[in-house]
Amino acid sequence: MQVELDQLEVFHNPAENRFEAWIDGRLAKLDYMEDGNTIVMMHVGVPYEFRGQGVAGKITQAALEYAKEKSLRVIPMCSYVAAYIRRNPRYGGLLHHK
Repeated sequence: MQVELDQLEVFHNPAENRFEAWIDGRLAKLDYMEDGNTIVMMHVGVPYEFRGQGVAGKITQAALEYAKEKSLRVIPMCSYVAAYIRRNPRYGGLLHHK
């Protein structure tokens, strides 16, 4: 099934600690933990049939924009999030450095 990215809505669901998008009744999500001024982005999951269409990128972008708006430092535990930040250097300043 083809995903219309320009019509895909990403929602922040703080009760579940995730950013989510529903596609044809299926959940795509980015799970996180927020602690003080830090957000740990743990996992991005997209149902198999919707992979490779930019869904993970759209959800990750929404989560990073949230971090930016809230002045949170990002710890990318998920390899996808880390790669997304490398490919989009405008988010590099959000990284938490020890």
